[in-house]
Amino acid sequence: MTTQPEVLKPLKTWSHLAARRRKPSEYEIVSTNLHYTTDNPDAPFELDPNFAMAQWFKRNRNASPLAHPDWNAFRDPDELVYRTYNMLQDGQETYVFGLLDQFSERGHDTMLDRTWAGTLARLYTPARYLFHALQMGSAYLTQLAPASTISNCAAYQTADSLRWLTHTAYRTRELSQTFGDIGFGIDERRYWEQDTAWQGWRKLVELGLVAWDWAECFVALSLVIRPAVEETVLRSLGEAARHNDDTLLGLLTDAQLADAQRHRRWAGALVRMALEQPGNREVLAGWIAKWEPLADEAIAAYCAALPDAPGAQARACAAVRDFRHGIGL
Repeated sequence: MTTQPEVLKPLKTWSHLAARRRKPSEYEIVSTNLHYTTDNPDAPFELDPNFAMAQWFKRNRNASPLAHPDWNAFRDPDELVYRTYNMLQDGQETYVFGLLDQFSERGHDTMLDRTWAGTLARLYTPARYLFHALQMGSAYLTQLAPASTISNCAAYQTADSLRWLTHTAYRTRELSQTFGDIGFGIDERRYWEQDTAWQGWRKLVELGLVAWDWAECFVALSLVIRPAVEETVLRSLGEAARHNDDTLLGLLTDAQLADAQRHRRWAGALVRMALEQPGNREVLAGWIAKWEPLADEAIAAYCAALPDAPGAQARACAAVRDFRHGIGL
């Protein structure tokens, strides 16, 4: 008697999501398990395992001290995909463009005090260098993250940093048309490289850009540097702007802080996932202890130069620590 071979049922599309026993969402379909470089840990690019890029990924991603058996289980709390991100930020940019147009029509810059304009030339328009560093850090994390769902969050964060940079560059040009002799569009690099208000930030982000381990990069960037920048160069500067009748800058920083809240949501979700594994809390705490003093120094130097913002340093430092405490650190 012969037996018929078992007929195997073909796998359904997106079979890696079959365990949920429901139709996968758009987010799950287009976001999960996309990194082919994680299929073979010894040969990330399915080529010679010892060529330079493969060694880089094995050392700075696979061998990270922050470990989890399944990073692909991570999910963005906002479940953004490229389509919905563009819809969301198209609305945000429409709002920002509306602000710029309306305040320009009112002759906003001609009503600014000249002393405050000098403060903007020193403490606001050089921020495009800072935002570009944030952009580069997020772009690196996009490449090194061990799961596509993490990379996607970092990619959207990269785009947001570019948006912040372009807003700042646009305002630099506008301000130069009203205050042509203050140095808008001319002196930003000098301020960034030499002014005491910026040297803490410059040191912090330049060191952050060479935190090669993907998880340390995430900790430095998303748990220390970005929150410090958001609470100081966005929130505190925006408050000082309102005290100097610069409502436009206050509203622009408010719009950027809306992006920051989304960044913190996904960073918090990733931390909570990492804390499920024994030993990860100590790893995260060690990196925070390494980067936090540098951030505190940057906040202190910037706030010391910020006018009409009493208590800004203490509030910024407390807000950054409250954020980390809120996600379990």
